[in-house]
Amino acid sequence: MGTASSMLTQYDIEEVQEHCNNLFSQQEIVSLYQRFCQLDRNAKGFISADEFLSVPEFAMNPLSQRLLKMADGLNFKDFVAFLSAFSAKASAQQKIELIFKVYDSDRNGKVSFKDMLEVLKDLSGSFMSDDQREEVLSQVLREAGYTKDSYLTLDDFIKVLGQSDLKMDVEVPVD
Repeated sequence: MGTASSMLTQYDIEEVQEHCNNLFSQQEIVSLYQRFCQLDRNAKGFISADEFLSVPEFAMNPLSQRLLKMADGLNFKDFVAFLSAFSAKASAQQKIELIFKVYDSDRNGKVSFKDMLEVLKDLSGSFMSDDQREEVLSQVLREAGYTKDSYLTLDDFIKVLGQSDLKMDVEVPVD
């Protein structure tokens, strides 16, 4: 799995499959590898933020800048692991862990009111004022039993989001 121009061996495919907890079939991994090679324009063996932005669906995502922080410089194995949270086979916990990482941009293991406001601003754009965002977020936190001064941990996210039916599935086209 050295450079992007090399071919995947059966061992590589199985290693990547194990690394992503078998959430992708071997055929899907081969398809993902072909896509990875297309994105890795300079055949460096990893994908830069600019290369990720060449994917229209990614570039249009209001959270793309936050996701880029997580995805910049990924090699193929880590690229597949990153995408595995979007697999239909991923558990709710795996999806919630990714959502938590999106909110916890400073990687301190806690999400503050300010962190949540920043994500809400990314999602709502100019459709909401800062005051409206604060009001909505304060209400949501109150309803969930938290305050503006609360710091939410991954366990809090699991408690709050674990009851929902999260849909973050991405289909991997298999040639």
